[in-house]
Amino acid sequence: MSGKNVTEVLAADAAGIARAALCLESGGLVAVPTETVYGLAARADSPAAVAKIYAAKGRPDFNPLIVHVSGAEQAERYAVLTDPARDLMARYWPGPLTLVLPRRADAMLADAVTAGLPTVALRAPAHSVMRALLEKVDFPLAAPSANRSGFISPTTAAHVLASLEGRIDMVLDGGPCAAGVESTIVALRADGRIEELRPGPVLIEAQAPASGAIEAPGQLASHYAPGKPVRLDAQAAEADEFLIGFGPVAGDVTLSATGDLAEAAARLYACLHEGAKAVQPRIAVAPVPNAGIGLAINDRLRRAAA
Repeated sequence: MSGKNVTEVLAADAAGIARAALCLESGGLVAVPTETVYGLAARADSPAAVAKIYAAKGRPDFNPLIVHVSGAEQAERYAVLTDPARDLMARYWPGPLTLVLPRRADAMLADAVTAGLPTVALRAPAHSVMRALLEKVDFPLAAPSANRSGFISPTTAAHVLASLEGRIDMVLDGGPCAAGVESTIVALRADGRIEELRPGPVLIEAQAPASGAIEAPGQLASHYAPGKPVRLDAQAAEADEFLIGFGPVAGDVTLSATGDLAEAAARLYACLHEGAKAVQPRIAVAPVPNAGIGLAINDRLRRAAA
């Protein structure tokens, strides 16, 4: 941080976005809302700025970062774009889809962004605040989730401050995130196959199983952890459990009383944050259907329980 001990919280209006752009230009760290979760942004072309992300999050240096760009034109500066990649960009960008592509030899990115890999993960976010910020700067933004590494992802400014207060320069408060779970990540292989590395809001028909190698965020076995044991597929709470309900299973809080999976995704991390703060030493979670966005919800819950 720039000699600060307090993280500044600004409204995500034109003045706040302009301040954030200046902070980023000088190598600072800014938490920014996206349609998925809040991201911890730094300029991706600065080794010193990217190093601050890893330090603030306590993130393993073998875990690469997603680079946020305005669109396909900017993406082409950093990655080799194939026809399948352009097709996916045209269909899903801006939006919650991250593409892992071959990194260009002349890409002006800090080496730590790609964790030494020959690929780079790129996303064009849809959220108006992040898009406005990208328009204000002439450099790409590395932006993993704005929380300490391995802990629950943030969907509000308060969630960001819960783990990063005093460790970052600024938070742009744009209210709660809409989607609530991180972007879908797919790798496009040289032979044209599409491999899903992380499920998310965009449902892609993958043509190859994941290799198991860490190529993108969210692939660690233990992730999104609330700091307490988590029991899944619970129909009722035991005496020492905080219950996160869904549909007919009522709880101390609920992902969705009506069984709506989109609402459940949007509320997932907020409910886990409530469980983390609760007096009960353990968390139980009601069953969530493993279909549609439920695939992504259950992926995050399994990693939280690992």
